[in-house]
Amino acid sequence: MKRGKKYLEKEKLVDKTKLYDANEAVDLVVKTSLAKFDETVEAHIRLGVDSRHADQQVRGAVVLPHGTGKKVRVLVFAKGDRAAEAEKAGADYVGAEDMVAKIQGENWFDFDVVVATPDMMGLVGRLGRVLGPKGLMPNPKAGTVTMDVAKAIEEIKAGKIEYRLDKTNIIHVPVGKVSFGSEKLFDNFQTLMSAIIKARPAAAKGQYIKSVVIATTMSVGIKVNAAKISE
Repeated sequence: MKRGKKYLEKEKLVDKTKLYDANEAVDLVVKTSLAKFDETVEAHIRLGVDSRHADQQVRGAVVLPHGTGKKVRVLVFAKGDRAAEAEKAGADYVGAEDMVAKIQGENWFDFDVVVATPDMMGLVGRLGRVLGPKGLMPNPKAGTVTMDVAKAIEEIKAGKIEYRLDKTNIIHVPVGKVSFGSEKLFDNFQTLMSAIIKARPAAAKGQYIKSVVIATTMSVGIKVNAAKISE
């Protein structure tokens, strides 16, 4: 693939054979950002577990101290008082059967996170085939199945992100925007890594954090010294 002059210039700043300390890596991501728009910075973390085994799953959620820089649209499945609480807390959409019909009938997905009260999960389960593959199914581990819908919405709007393994045992998550600057991005990254380390399954053997890469969509991927993170 042919790369532009700017990309090649930025690429020279990164030593692809080096494992950088996390703060150095974050700083380099900011310096090597190419886009004219405010790029999202992502972390890609490979873990030493096998996601095919239930006792080695790694999944959870964490509130990033500086948020993600993205406006998150929240859909809440609730009724009665809980629905009223959700609306008051700033949910973008609140409903029950009507929302199920809208998703099924109109192929409507103008939302980023789904929250549901436990009593609504039987209804939400009808959407498992469409919400599941998109990673939108509410889950107690992520705090998106709860009676305290107001708190869930507040945390999501404040920058709560969900992390989970893909089939190749890698977690892909945003840690903010380039415009945040190195310090805020580093804070977010450290908070994320602490949560993932705490979520280590008892069944995980050997090295837990195998590799970490920080990058934006258009920048050069920067390798982080995983050994130092897992210390």
